[in-house]
Amino acid sequence: MLKQATDKVRAGLVQMCTGREVTRNLREASELIREAAARGAQYVQTPEVTSLMEMERARLFAAVTAEAGNHAIGFFAELALELNIWLHIGSMPILLGNGKIANRSYLFGPNGDIVARFDKIHMFDVALPNGETYRESKNYEAGSQGMLAKLPWGVLGLTVCYDLRFPQLYRALAKAGADFLAIPSAFTKPTGEAHWHVLLRARAIENGCFVLAAAQAGRHESGRETYGHSLIVSPWGEIVAEAGVHSSVIVADLNCAEVREARQRIPSLQHDRPFQVAPIVVAETKQSS
Repeated sequence: MLKQATDKVRAGLVQMCTGREVTRNLREASELIREAAARGAQYVQTPEVTSLMEMERARLFAAVTAEAGNHAIGFFAELALELNIWLHIGSMPILLGNGKIANRSYLFGPNGDIVARFDKIHMFDVALPNGETYRESKNYEAGSQGMLAKLPWGVLGLTVCYDLRFPQLYRALAKAGADFLAIPSAFTKPTGEAHWHVLLRARAIENGCFVLAAAQAGRHESGRETYGHSLIVSPWGEIVAEAGVHSSVIVADLNCAEVREARQRIPSLQHDRPFQVAPIVVAETKQSS
């Protein structure tokens, strides 16, 4: 039975250290999701790449499958139904028909049905100062559509990890009705230490939204090291709950009335104005004779 509409929700974030074996990852995710549900969470979010963390192309493509008949999807659908929760799997790699993979979020309702899908829009193609290089676009197909989902306590905007660095996406979601912004992630340790907290708080403040960001944490079998520090941030930019650097669960009681209050105090969503950027002015200097 679906829960009645209310402004209040207990949200749970699952922090993981996903490895190369899907079955083991599903087992770890299940244990942590069950813990969150046992602590009263009605909405539970897991991090980006919940089912598989793999950097090597050959091993990645050998392990992923299409959505139809996907074991992990069926597994999480049954878990949502059993626990009677809104289960948001931050993302899983899903094989497409064009030789690439989607980095896809799934939101399951308490009845086990898929309520929403979202494909990560922005690809993480970078070379970090510490020598780490990532070319997500080599294996993954970028999404092109924002996604909102109506839950009993408010509207959820779905995004994934690197999307965090593109504020125009969150502005669009907030203007379209989002009260909560989901940002499941697998931030690297160097970028996490530098930018994770400030970016998540900024997205919350500038849009007057709760931010829910479940994270990967630790040294993974693939060799990648992620930052952890899963965060729940209030619409006023306050950190409501924060995880550490190991696999864990955090929960917090949230009230959608805080979204309305923050937007009344700072109604910036109503104050956007169209503008154009003037051409660059090149100053001319006279040459001395």
